[in-house]
Amino acid sequence: MDTTERRGWSRRDLLRRAGVAGVVATLPAGVAISPAAAALEREQRETFTSTEAATVDAIVARLIPSEGSGAGAAEARVGRYIDLALNGELRSLQGFYSANLAALDEYATSMHGAAFSALPATKQDAVLAALETNMAAGFVPSSSAFFETIREHAIQGMFGDPYYGGNANFAGWDLISYPGIKLHLPAADQRLEATVQPVHKSTYDFAIFRPGGSDHGD
Repeated sequence: MDTTERRGWSRRDLLRRAGVAGVVATLPAGVAISPAAAALEREQRETFTSTEAATVDAIVARLIPSEGSGAGAAEARVGRYIDLALNGELRSLQGFYSANLAALDEYATSMHGAAFSALPATKQDAVLAALETNMAAGFVPSSSAFFETIREHAIQGMFGDPYYGGNANFAGWDLISYPGIKLHLPAADQRLEATVQPVHKSTYDFAIFRPGGSDHGD
């Protein structure tokens, strides 16, 4: 892989490499917010500084870019998911993120003359390619470790239940044609050629899946 000239990541490449089939069920516990709160646009973050938030948003926007066929990480509010997760179950990674986001800006500035979020997309891709191939110095424990960690969290934020703060407006589920949970599936929807209409509900909109919820759902 050329670390100086690299085409942007496509969402198709990301999905193929990541295998997102089970990601909606593998998010960390303890980082949830209500679906209503998750839909709100917020300027303040719970974990990141404004500079860190801008850097994270720029990274995930290149990892899962917006394309003509659908929304990407920016629309799905993937950065918000990571911010919330780091204030919850992933709290132990706060220092890891803080140190490596600073290292990323230092590396971007040394190589291209500006902080990562201020670079054009082509140079951002070159920086990320250097991280992915472990060619960038100054990261803890390594640039590739940071790249793989934030890539994993970007996938979680894109395709996980919106209850956790990402997948805003069900952008990720719509991208992979995941219809969401249906407690009652009519026979027509069970046919192989059927197109199942999405329910656009968080799992936790159903009482059966809430702690102490009803056995009968909503």
